[in-house]
Amino acid sequence: MTDDSLILLTFLVYFGLMLLVGLYAWRRTLSSSDYFLGGRSLGPWSAALSAGASDMSGWLLLGLPGYAFAAGLEAFWLAAGLLAGTWLNWLIVSRRLRTYSALADDSLTLPEFLANRFEDKKGLLQPVSAMFILIFFLFYTSSGLVAGGKLFESVFGIDYHWAVVIGMVSVISYTLFGGFLAVCWTDLIQGLLMSAALLVVPVAALEASGGSETVFQELHRINPELLNMLTTVEGEALSLIMLLSLLGWGLGYFGQPHIMARFKAVKSEGQLVLARRIAVSWTGICMLSALLVGLAGAVYTDRVGLRLDDPEAIFMLMVNTLFHPVIAGILLAAILAAIMSTADSQLLVCSTAFAEDFYQDIFRRHAPQEEVLLVGRIAVVGIAIIATWLALNPERSVLGMVSYAWAGFGAAFGPVLVLSLYWRRMNAMGAMAGIVAGGLTVVWWKQQQGGWYDLYEIIPGVIAATLAVLVFSYLGRKPSDTMEKLFDKVSGRVEQLSHYDDEEPSVS
Repeated sequence: MTDDSLILLTFLVYFGLMLLVGLYAWRRTLSSSDYFLGGRSLGPWSAALSAGASDMSGWLLLGLPGYAFAAGLEAFWLAAGLLAGTWLNWLIVSRRLRTYSALADDSLTLPEFLANRFEDKKGLLQPVSAMFILIFFLFYTSSGLVAGGKLFESVFGIDYHWAVVIGMVSVISYTLFGGFLAVCWTDLIQGLLMSAALLVVPVAALEASGGSETVFQELHRINPELLNMLTTVEGEALSLIMLLSLLGWGLGYFGQPHIMARFKAVKSEGQLVLARRIAVSWTGICMLSALLVGLAGAVYTDRVGLRLDDPEAIFMLMVNTLFHPVIAGILLAAILAAIMSTADSQLLVCSTAFAEDFYQDIFRRHAPQEEVLLVGRIAVVGIAIIATWLALNPERSVLGMVSYAWAGFGAAFGPVLVLSLYWRRMNAMGAMAGIVAGGLTVVWWKQQQGGWYDLYEIIPGVIAATLAVLVFSYLGRKPSDTMEKLFDKVSGRVEQLSHYDDEEPSVS
């Protein structure tokens, strides 16, 4: 059996396992709450690793090692921003959102939570929020399909367009049937597989490059600036704009609907403490490992005389070169796992936004759960087809699409969500203004060039959204008594839980 055949066999076994998980979850999916939030039954390990796996995508195994390979320790600032964002998101958002969403009429989606939180009688918050989710997630999901297409094309020589379709079908298969439970269970498996790959490959890469001490000596020989966190590889000092842009990626965490869904789906608020520790530890270890792959890869390719045109291919190169085909197949499946674990979550959030926040909220307010569930499953297929169509152009930049969607979500929903959890005076007018201002600022800023316009668009987007929330909340009506009482109830509950690290009874 050829090396390619062994790798293909490993991929097929992996696909089969994911499909079996989806079918098993299908048998446990009885309602729309089960489908969209898993019946709020996730344990801390499932929630933490599912959030991490759905967050990182193929970027963790392709983008970050490639960045370190090309730019050296400059990549540290991007990793530091994301790690800080992960920690703060779990620390200040997870518990309050889990408690608030359960008490606010058991809100299943982020738009539904905002509508319930602010008693949106005009019915505008939910569909407007869902519109921004659908727009930005189409690009986000499409970026994963582009990455998957390039992976299949690179490893097996499959035509890019067919490779994209294969990736789409594989993700749909278990998302369609199992919903949130299937996504989280597969993300747990995929998170563990990604962790294993990021522990094994750096060790092998360091050994093949002469050990850690030799790697850093050789990096200094190749280019001393690779080891300087404060300069570019050309020796120029990192500008304030560049530094803020790299660290600013951490702001995106507060507005990512697919990550927020994990917070709302945890079995009880008390389990979030352990989940936070797991998530932050997993993220830190994986990012450090990804950086080491890139740095060791720079030394290895220099030593053996290989020229790498695409830095993001360094992980695949090291795997194919250093491991037996069966092991290589498993490790390359980790890249596929990273891509699939994000794409499935994004598809589910899009279908949820369509079924719950468009269809049920606007057209069929009293639709039975079975009907909403069916609409959600149909939406998975429809949205996947549109995302696939967007992904069929191989010239699209994966990182560019991801950074745009990440900024859009972070700016449109981050300030609105955080302030909705902590500011008693906030109202529906402020929430609406924040979503629109944040989202549109990102779209406009992205089109500008030069000077301060080179700043990552999430930063001006977050500033604009925050100011809009503050100004329009004061211009609008004071929150009703029921809104203030619910806010106080949530605050009291969270304060009570903050004294405990062990599991507490669920409020749902």
